[in-house]
Amino acid sequence: MKDKSIPLFLERRSYRQRRLMDAARLLPLLGALLWMVPLLWPRTQTVQSADAAAVSTSSAILYMFAVWIFLALAALFLSVMLDTKAEAQDSRDD
Repeated sequence: MKDKSIPLFLERRSYRQRRLMDAARLLPLLGALLWMVPLLWPRTQTVQSADAAAVSTSSAILYMFAVWIFLALAALFLSVMLDTKAEAQDSRDD
């Protein structure tokens, strides 16, 4: 009557691979949030107080490119890690 017993915990390798897949899924959301940060920076027309300095356009563009490079490197890292984990799992299954 009893079916095969389902293990209570996942294997360590499959658990890490699932967490890497979750991180890869959340990367576009992180990118969108980081790209929205310049919208919070003060502008020259809306600065109310003298101590809040406006951010130059060149600084904002440099920030956008830095975020873009970070996202590309993070995606590369995650894809390499997922690929090596998948290859290790395939060789273990054989």
